[in-house]
Amino acid sequence: MPTISELEKTASQVRRDIVRMVHGCQSGHPGGSLGCADFITALYFEVMKHNTNFNMDGTNEDLFFLSNGHISPVWYSVLARSGYFPVAELASFRKLDTRLQGHPTTAEHLPGIRIASGSLGQGLSVALGAAQVKKLNNDPCIVYTLHGDGELQEGQIWEAAMYAAHNKIDNIISTVDLNGQQIDGSTDQVLSLGDIKGKWLSFGWDVLEMDGNNMQNVIETLGIAKTHTGKGKPVLILMKTEMGAGVDFMMGSHKWHGVAPNNEQLAAALAQLEETLTDY
Repeated sequence: MPTISELEKTASQVRRDIVRMVHGCQSGHPGGSLGCADFITALYFEVMKHNTNFNMDGTNEDLFFLSNGHISPVWYSVLARSGYFPVAELASFRKLDTRLQGHPTTAEHLPGIRIASGSLGQGLSVALGAAQVKKLNNDPCIVYTLHGDGELQEGQIWEAAMYAAHNKIDNIISTVDLNGQQIDGSTDQVLSLGDIKGKWLSFGWDVLEMDGNNMQNVIETLGIAKTHTGKGKPVLILMKTEMGAGVDFMMGSHKWHGVAPNNEQLAAALAQLEETLTDY
């Protein structure tokens, strides 16, 4: 079982991977990826029961669905670092005819990927189907999802939210990344989300809150969330993060939603991030 310090060191390496991957192809989404590095590191290295000997069935293991698939760099890094495929393959990110496409897909048969994602609003619906299958099969494991806050502007999210509560799908823990930024500006400017917590509560979900850039709080809150499963309600975590977390000049700005660093910016970013597991 890794310590909080060890998890933080892994997240630092994941952040190094992210900026190097996006720089290497001069394309991708570093901001949200950096912000969610602590959360996805915690999931795969501590919280989830999962099997790197990957199969699409996923029986008797926890499942994770990345709905906001544009932050694929953070997921690819964590999958590689936890043993799903060679770390060296991260260098192929967004290159032609490779398995690490800009949005995760199933066509390339990359271990760890169960759905094509990035068409926002769809991931929760798919995850609820997987969660229902587990309940029907008496599989006690949990389904986890991650969504962007801008994604909540999609109507399908709220259809799925109603469905989950109505059917008492209580083996799912969904997390919304509240960084307040989307591609065209802040969420408040583009389409205000209003009282997000109140909305989810009114839709019948059990709602928790956490600091997604504090590893201790992430581990503690995910542990609490697990104790809320099996009680008749789906579980939601509202996760406050900083877009670009870990790289000072990327933090808090929607401009880094989908922009790659140049050579000088890459060097400046890497100078702020400790190399802990060796770069690919």
